[in-house]
Amino acid sequence: MSLDRLVEELRRRAEEDLQKQAAQQAKEEAAIAADRQSRVAAVGEQGRRTAEREIARERAQKLASAKLEARKLVYAAQESKMAGALSETRELLEEYTDSDEYPKVVKRMAAYASDVLGKSTKVMGRSADAALLKKVAGAGFDPTPQTILGGIVAESSDGSRRLNLSFDELLRLREDRVRQLLGA
Repeated sequence: MSLDRLVEELRRRAEEDLQKQAAQQAKEEAAIAADRQSRVAAVGEQGRRTAEREIARERAQKLASAKLEARKLVYAAQESKMAGALSETRELLEEYTDSDEYPKVVKRMAAYASDVLGKSTKVMGRSADAALLKKVAGAGFDPTPQTILGGIVAESSDGSRRLNLSFDELLRLREDRVRQLLGA
């Protein structure tokens, strides 16, 4: 082989190798670009899903907070309404003490207290009811005024037992039932 042919053969082989390497490099660059695009897409998708989860979590949290606030407002409104109704009930009980039925009720209360606590029961009540209580309880009348809406407070002669039949106490003991009635 002549030197020119040898050089030509070497050049041709070098060009083939160069083309093969260029093709291999182009393949690798395409693979790297595809991998990069795939990774970018995966990161973008993961970011989108993370953002959606975070948005859903915040939305649920805000919704739960709003529901709780609404329940608080409803409860406050109900309590306000109930307080007004109980106040109105107290006013009606105060008005009832001026009615013709009130002395009969006080007399029945005193008789009940006497049955429960014994005959020598001390009976106390409002200062406005002193004359009525003295008439109903007789010697068992205790003039110590009580700060109540109406009714009586009775005590056994030895002071060991007490029966509170005041309108305040009766209302307090039945407040849940009164709440049900007023709320219905």
